[in-house]
Amino acid sequence: MPYLAPREPEQGDAWSAEAAARGRRGSQRIVHAGEVRAPAEVARLFDVADGEPVVVRRRVILLDDEPNELTDTYYPIAIARGTPLAGTAKIRGGAVTLLAMLGHAGARVREDVTAGLPDEQEQEALRLTPSAPVLRLTRLTLDGDDKPIQVDRMVMPAQRQQLRYEISIG
Repeated sequence: MPYLAPREPEQGDAWSAEAAARGRRGSQRIVHAGEVRAPAEVARLFDVADGEPVVVRRRVILLDDEPNELTDTYYPIAIARGTPLAGTAKIRGGAVTLLAMLGHAGARVREDVTAGLPDEQEQEALRLTPSAPVLRLTRLTLDGDDKPIQVDRMVMPAQRQQLRYEISIG
């Protein structure tokens, strides 16, 4: 799927391209980037101790200038420290493209999706009422050696989303 494969840097990011194909405007605002202590779920997925340093990029994903998704993307410190992944500048071609250029191409992805109600910060950021359901998607990307290279944690208003999965069998 377009969010998982490297792109040519001049192609821009997959979200903007997908929105444009539908006649809409997709953009993102990076609200924080840098080293943080790994939250418990991220530490477990990266197989590191709780609180160990990781790099995060926190973004608000916008559709036609309206908040559509909150995404926190985490990277192991050994991969991301000192790279543009740890900064707030837009990455040409997207982070997946940069990861591949750094020698860390994704080979397998696992996603877990749950539904629930937004917390107060999510309500404010996504302009939701307390009773508006959200989807929470956690995506783990593994390289060809089954080493984790990226964890995405996304929060999306349920009524604004469609999730599609294509799975090859055999």
